[in-house]
Amino acid sequence: MRKLPTFKDEKLLCQALTHRSYANENPGVGEDNERLEFLGDAVLGFLVGELLYRYSNERYPEMSEAELTRLRSKLVDEKQLAKFAIQLGIDQLMRLGKGAFKEGGRQNPSLLSDTFEAYIAAYFLDSGIEAVRKFVKPLFTEVSDSIVFPQSDANPKSLVDSKGQFQQWALAKFVQTPEYIITAESGPDHAKEFTVEVRVNGRVYGVGKGRRKQDAEKCAAEIALKKVGLV
Repeated sequence: MRKLPTFKDEKLLCQALTHRSYANENPGVGEDNERLEFLGDAVLGFLVGELLYRYSNERYPEMSEAELTRLRSKLVDEKQLAKFAIQLGIDQLMRLGKGAFKEGGRQNPSLLSDTFEAYIAAYFLDSGIEAVRKFVKPLFTEVSDSIVFPQSDANPKSLVDSKGQFQQWALAKFVQTPEYIITAESGPDHAKEFTVEVRVNGRVYGVGKGRRKQDAEKCAAEIALKKVGLV
């Protein structure tokens, strides 16, 4: 289990771990974590968006803005944040009221996710954005890679488009990235059609056509995926 960071202000940490059910049953404990959840949601959204932006060219070069947005949504959804909470042991630190505890609050994805967000907000207020960035970066990088490059699935529903999928195959097979070559252009300037070949290790795997170079490349990649039996 990964070690949680140390807080300078223990009151912030206690607030982050305090569910309203516990605060209602123990009036003297102070504020619950609901306001921190709000801030934590914003902090995580920013940091995960920044991480994907900084590493998209290196890790996910073929992913579009829409695909990156979908990936970000998966990384910060309730289910994933709840997994982080359990992975880090936050589930055992949550301060729950008797009723919430009896109802399985430590296994409740909603409570776990909310508490993780509150924890992130408290750590941000306690130690600043750089500390939080350093803490969450390895968590989200590992999970994002597992989503984009699934290790076991006969028909993985990857967030990567056809060019990205073919690139994964080429890297695994030949340790080379595909080469896209324009072999022909036809039509007037306002309505050109491009013909593109995709090659790996000197061999042509697909030929595509399109009104834009990107469309022709995508078409070639789709044909290549069929040729190698990936679709």
